[in-house]
Amino acid sequence: MKFSFLLFCSCLIAIHVLAQNQHPDSQYILQSTHNAVQYKNYYLLTLFQKDPDVRALLQRDPILTELLNNKKAKTEDAIKNCTNSSSCLTTAIQFGPEEISAVSKRLESLFTSGGGSNALHSLVSNQLIPSGCYNLYANLKPLETLTKAWEQDANAINHVINVYVNGQKPNYPAIDSISFDVKDKNYPELVRTNARLSLDKENALFFEPSMQFALVALEINERNDAADYEPMASTVNKAAILSIKSTNFKSYPYSLILVPGEGPEEHDTELSPGGMLRCRLAAEQYKNKVAPYIMVSGGRVHPYKTKYSEANEMKLFLMRTLQIPESAILMEPHARHTTTNLRNASRLMFRYHIPMDKPALVITVKSQSMYISDTMPQRCIKELGYEPYRVGKRLSDNNLEFYPNVMSLQIDFDEPMDP
Repeated sequence: MKFSFLLFCSCLIAIHVLAQNQHPDSQYILQSTHNAVQYKNYYLLTLFQKDPDVRALLQRDPILTELLNNKKAKTEDAIKNCTNSSSCLTTAIQFGPEEISAVSKRLESLFTSGGGSNALHSLVSNQLIPSGCYNLYANLKPLETLTKAWEQDANAINHVINVYVNGQKPNYPAIDSISFDVKDKNYPELVRTNARLSLDKENALFFEPSMQFALVALEINERNDAADYEPMASTVNKAAILSIKSTNFKSYPYSLILVPGEGPEEHDTELSPGGMLRCRLAAEQYKNKVAPYIMVSGGRVHPYKTKYSEANEMKLFLMRTLQIPESAILMEPHARHTTTNLRNASRLMFRYHIPMDKPALVITVKSQSMYISDTMPQRCIKELGYEPYRVGKRLSDNNLEFYPNVMSLQIDFDEPMDP
């Protein structure tokens, strides 16, 4: 279980605070970079890079500079001496408990200096908290939110290195495991090469060498799924988003119809029979004007390292075969299992300004629908720390109401392909 009882209690408090799906700033726009994998996994660290005043504050700080220099020195030493062991090298690159604690203490000091009116304080109040990316800490004071966010991002980097460099098992080994044989005699050289790249002179902030190492590890493992189709608002979802502003949601009983994907088991199969049938069920309800939009949800999941995206193939099927207009289809191409179908749908509804206080409809086969209503809420609490939706009325074996929860904006630190 990811979360301790204490954190679980904190989550319940945060859920209560956000029960009405309100947020400090519903118009907040996420700060993005050219690397969607980075900002979706390590949002605080991305803010540190992008805010010029905060970047300058961190870069000139003597304690953080010393930490950076020590990290580089340890990494250089490991490159020279850890010739036959990748884990020896990754130990130098990862953040140890002492380093994480030291950074937390230094951030606390920088945050409180200047009477709480400095650039770091402004970043936390105006960007970090409104982003929703750290909603599990919504009940904490801003300073505590900052340190918790840092600790989460540091642990997220460590997790990627453990799984995609050291070869530890991910949460779902059958679909998310490392691409390399870590026992291969040539593998340590690959790791050393990545380590050398992480020492780029441009990596001037205390966390950048380790973060760069983790990002390249995902890249060479072909695990950049989190970046698929991004930026979606200006690509695959552009047509639907343009129509949302003029949509009268009061004219429909539901805000949208969510269709969870079902991946095929053969590498050359684009869309499974189950996926086709779910699309047909959704199209039938859409044509009956139950909701103005269909959201198809599912990433590149089954079989292992498939090139086909469930959401993209369902969208194409809806458009080409079932004659649903593109302006009525939203893609969510990142979910890797049912818990994140609902979570990611809630995220996009919030980001795209689809009503959060209006019920949506999830349409799927009976077995999955019953699982979503009866079993999955407890699984979500165990794996995510909160329930990303509230179950509404059951209309049939295939049709179930749900209410999205803004807690879904929280980043999941140990699922780098769908954080």
